[in-house]
Amino acid sequence: MSMSGFGLIRAAKVGAIAGLLAAAPGFAGGAAQARGAPDSFADLAEALSPTVVNISTSQMLKRPKSDVPTPQFPEGSPLEEFFKEFMERDQNAPRRVTSLGSGFVFDPSGYIVTNNHVIEGADQITVNFNDGSSLPADIVGRDSKTDLALLRVKPKTALTAARFGNSETARVGDWVIAIGNPFGLGGSVTAGIVSARNRDIAAGPYDDFIQTDAPINRGNSGGPLFNMDGEVIGVNSAIYSPTGGSVGIGFAIPSSLARDVIAQLRRFGETRRGWLGVRIQEVTEEIAESLGLAQAKGALIAGLTEGGPAAKAGMQNGDLVVLFDGKAVADSRALPRMVADTPVGKAVAVEVVRKGQRRSFMVTLGRLEEADEKVAAAEPPSAMPPVAKHQELTRLGLSLAPLTPDLRRRYTIATDVQGVVVTDVEADSPAGEKNIRSGDVIVEVAQEPVKTPDEVMQKVNAYARADKKVVLLLVNRAGALTFVAVRLGIS
Repeated sequence: MSMSGFGLIRAAKVGAIAGLLAAAPGFAGGAAQARGAPDSFADLAEALSPTVVNISTSQMLKRPKSDVPTPQFPEGSPLEEFFKEFMERDQNAPRRVTSLGSGFVFDPSGYIVTNNHVIEGADQITVNFNDGSSLPADIVGRDSKTDLALLRVKPKTALTAARFGNSETARVGDWVIAIGNPFGLGGSVTAGIVSARNRDIAAGPYDDFIQTDAPINRGNSGGPLFNMDGEVIGVNSAIYSPTGGSVGIGFAIPSSLARDVIAQLRRFGETRRGWLGVRIQEVTEEIAESLGLAQAKGALIAGLTEGGPAAKAGMQNGDLVVLFDGKAVADSRALPRMVADTPVGKAVAVEVVRKGQRRSFMVTLGRLEEADEKVAAAEPPSAMPPVAKHQELTRLGLSLAPLTPDLRRRYTIATDVQGVVVTDVEADSPAGEKNIRSGDVIVEVAQEPVKTPDEVMQKVNAYARADKKVVLLLVNRAGALTFVAVRLGIS
């Protein structure tokens, strides 16, 4: 997600700060009744400031070895030894780097919540309290996917702690306040409203940010976003800004997500998320039309992990997940969060739409594991073989050919990939508009496998004769499967 002239900035170390987001007290239903603007935030600020901390970190960085050669001097010159000694001393001297961020006391016994990027790579972490005292902190656990971290200090007496609220009840327009450490100035209070909810800013797989216009600046990362009941409904994480300063577009991790992550970090020192073993993609309006759906809802499976929970249960590519554990799947963003929040090992009912029919599967979730990415560089052929004779599919603007050994080498297509290879695409054609390109392999047409160009043409023409406007293709590109809904042109 991007904005012209703006950049998404992680607050504390790198640059600007996490936007604070919040929502006013829970809305039970019925006619909307806006809460009036408070005469002052002073009482809240006074009560909540002791729960907010400043976090300072430091790490030792070794200077990279310089490529600048030592100047040449006449033999015996006293400057030769001087410059040699200076260059060696400068290159080997480590440099200590410090940074500042924010956090809040989560438990009176000494647990502190902050952002992962605030403490990432730190050798030393110090928590500075509102009363001027400081304590060293240890990392209990951290989670890069949600940018959350949990620290522990050992106070002599119980600390004043904040409490998590329910971010799900926050409404756009609710008043919120943010307290943090902007620019290292110490505890500062800003106020604003919830500008939007459920924002996806491409920061991670579980994006569900609260957007706020409460001013957030460098050093506020990890600080709390409070509602008017004094509850934490967000953890500041990022802002949109051209300079690192607040422009009124900030983002906070909602408490509904943060609370569960922090609980796992406290208990296990790490997160333990459910794993379904599928790769999903967004259901666009065109994909929905091609599947005969009235609305673009659900999450479309575009790949399964061999031996994963979904594959073992009998789910397939092209299944549209509409219900997970009894809850409706709104879109492709919702499903990963729903799966991650489900306990590892739990058997859940997953309902899908497959070729217009609803089917249900019982899936026992595994634990999410991140495999190291291994990119195998294919050795290019010494000479490009001639392109096989191709057939033109004018309705889509494609030229197609059967998969031959020569074409597999030309386009680096694995031997286990089956389908029909695209050899040419007209730039202004329906296929070109969907970014289909030479080397892509069409695996399915309308959720039916194809092996020859004739089969592709027959199925597409049959769709056109049935007066259907969009055809769904399953495309393999460099080993990744993606569903593409293409509008049918005139033959």
